[in-house]
Amino acid sequence: MITSSEPVVIVGGGQSGLAAAHAGLSAGLRPVVLGAGVEPVGSWAGYYDSLTLFSPARYSSLPGMAFDEGDPDRYPTRDDVVAYLRRYAASIDVEIRTGTRVAAVHPRPGGGYLVHTDSGDEIGATGVVAASGSFGNPYLPVLPGHDTYAGEVRHVAHYRRPEPYTGKRVLVVGAGNSAVQVAYELAPHARVTLATRAPIQFMPQRIRGRDLHHWLHVTRADLLPRSVLTRLIRHAAVLDTGVYRDAIASGVLARQEMFTAFTADGVIWADGTHEAVDTVLFATGYRPNLDYLAPLGALDDGMPRHVSGVSTTHRGLVYLGLEFQRSFSSNTLRGVGRDAAHVVAALAGGVSGRSLRRLPPMRRLPIPR
Repeated sequence: MITSSEPVVIVGGGQSGLAAAHAGLSAGLRPVVLGAGVEPVGSWAGYYDSLTLFSPARYSSLPGMAFDEGDPDRYPTRDDVVAYLRRYAASIDVEIRTGTRVAAVHPRPGGGYLVHTDSGDEIGATGVVAASGSFGNPYLPVLPGHDTYAGEVRHVAHYRRPEPYTGKRVLVVGAGNSAVQVAYELAPHARVTLATRAPIQFMPQRIRGRDLHHWLHVTRADLLPRSVLTRLIRHAAVLDTGVYRDAIASGVLARQEMFTAFTADGVIWADGTHEAVDTVLFATGYRPNLDYLAPLGALDDGMPRHVSGVSTTHRGLVYLGLEFQRSFSSNTLRGVGRDAAHVVAALAGGVSGRSLRRLPPMRRLPIPR
């Protein structure tokens, strides 16, 4: 049976897991965070060295703690985010177990769950927050000839810096922010081409002298539901101050229609020509990293069955950090806190036996100035 002394287990020790822990405390639950990493900073420490946020510091914080006391309009670096998450984790009074990877979650007769770790521990839980993100599950498309290609194939998740590619012929596959940012960084060191299925779409980083995120808050576009977003956003758009657009227009950074197949030493382009290539970097996104939920039957081909982060298959199971889970900003530092409040309210209702269907409306946060 479910007992009040049992915790809500949060799987994932990054921004989503920490936001869930904060919301859990506010809801009167007893959260326990299980993170696979050596410290509670999620995937951030593993991103490429030059990564900077596309949102200014003033719009990049979790609930209850401002990003820092620095310039609120600067764009924080990867290391800035790691330092912020360390401070945030230290500030919340919850149990955080690092180096603890969840292997499986099983339903328990009478209610609740049994959470099994890869070290053999078993934890009884009154509820589960699946906040493990997707960075551990990078998506690599399967293309003809892949198995015969002798060059290097990597996902951008494993890219760190440009120097190892100096003098090489490199293709970067993708039309999103990471693809363009990495290709631009590589261009002075290697002969680089962006391989995309359609021309790259750009979105201005600044509008009327203000960062785009100011306008997202003012217009409440950050709160638009998934049903509206999927009609408005058809293709990935790259946030740009003009640097990337100019690089492509001037030929500093080449762009070519996606290749159709690999060969032993390169690729075949859409026009049928062959080119030798040293490295192909795929910036093709990620998929939810939720294999540990397979014993529950909560997934459909690896994807969670949910509505706005609340499981449609199991009471007491919720998700956090999914792309477009509830809004444009769902899997970002600035937006995950809103989703955390929503799913934890549903979780608390399920644990106490209240209906999961009558959820509170989305919180409207004060607009940052």
